[in-house]
Amino acid sequence: MKKIYIKLMIIAISVYTIFTIINQQKTLNQYSQQTEQLTQEIAEENQNKEDLAKQKDNVDSLEFIEQTAREKLDMYYPNERVYIDQGM
Repeated sequence: MKKIYIKLMIIAISVYTIFTIINQQKTLNQYSQQTEQLTQEIAEENQNKEDLAKQKDNVDSLEFIEQTAREKLDMYYPNERVYIDQGM
């Protein structure tokens, strides 16, 4: 009787251990995926930060001022011809 009881205890402990290991592996996989996603987001934000820093450096340049005046304010030189496509 004791042998059967000991065997059942060993089987129960083994099943519990296997179940715990499988659940921990699932959790680790989820954390790994989250880490990869966050790393990618950090890289994208760093690229965005670099782009903004470049744009900040160019704000005072004459080319940037001209481009902004043309695109956002529809301003042009007095002797410049502007063609507008009416897109029919």
